[in-house]
Amino acid sequence: MKFKLAFIGFGVVGQGLAEILIEKRGWLKERYDFDYEVVAISDMKLGSVYRKKGLDMEKVMEMVDKDESLNEYPDAVTGMNPIETIKESNADTVIEVTFTDMETGGPALDHVWTALDEGDHVVSTNKGPVVNEVKELLELAQKNNVHYRFEGTVLSGTPAINLAEDTLAGCEISEIKGIVNGTTNYILTKMEEGMEYEEALEKAQELGYAEADPTGDVEGIDAQGKTVILSNTVMGGDLELDDVNREGITDITLEDVKEAKEEGYRWKLIARTKKTADGIEAEVKPEKLPMDHPLAGVMGPTNALNFTTDHLGEVTVVGPGAGKEETGYSLLVDLLAINAALEE
Repeated sequence: MKFKLAFIGFGVVGQGLAEILIEKRGWLKERYDFDYEVVAISDMKLGSVYRKKGLDMEKVMEMVDKDESLNEYPDAVTGMNPIETIKESNADTVIEVTFTDMETGGPALDHVWTALDEGDHVVSTNKGPVVNEVKELLELAQKNNVHYRFEGTVLSGTPAINLAEDTLAGCEISEIKGIVNGTTNYILTKMEEGMEYEEALEKAQELGYAEADPTGDVEGIDAQGKTVILSNTVMGGDLELDDVNREGITDITLEDVKEAKEEGYRWKLIARTKKTADGIEAEVKPEKLPMDHPLAGVMGPTNALNFTTDHLGEVTVVGPGAGKEETGYSLLVDLLAINAALEE
């Protein structure tokens, strides 16, 4: 099967996947029997282009590098909005990587709904649709015999959902806890090196780890959304954002960090979801971890998840939780998984 791909959104993450697909096309075909052509791209800033016979992706990337609008791509239909692109193109797989509002899921939620309703597979790194309506979306995908995959919503390219559902298949997971926000972990790391909170935050912003408005990271909102995803997709819960108690790192002082270090502990912003007699309980809050804890040694912008299982005890995965190539890779993993499922 040759996948006909449509990118809805073509910012950093979409371009990250595109670069991997261009570079590894021959190897992906040889190793995984995965073949593709990109037939459409629709991006709010870069423009929109659709060509039934496929786009020259090297030309597309050259246009993007030169800040040329994709509406200027020759011999193609241009100017369609995302919904039109999904409905009117001949794509069979939608790569949804637009921006999203985690509280409402929009506009990504509309894109995912439309694609699944049209009978297209969807791979996405958008947390919003998964946080808000993952069960309904998965039911629609199953009804229409297509796949909806979203590995990159938790730890980017570092295995999280796939690790739990595939590699740890047969294990009952009773608790998941971890560092799922690299910005806050970087700030706490720099504070342990002696920086005040504001100075560490400013450094994180200089390096691109934190946005100009860092609220989503430092107040734990990003981690809260990821905790909902893990709770509902791995642990079998039915939580909403407000069901996850949340506390960020803004009240942690340099003195708190120094004191913890003297006691043999280290502050980390921990996302946690666990099974209890009353159902799934989840929270995000700063915790002092002993230095010998597997999460305590995870420093800088790195992320990690610790799974408590019945057969293997505790299993910890550590890796990057963001980045152009890393997040693009998460989309590739999902595409390869769909390809493998279709070949069974």
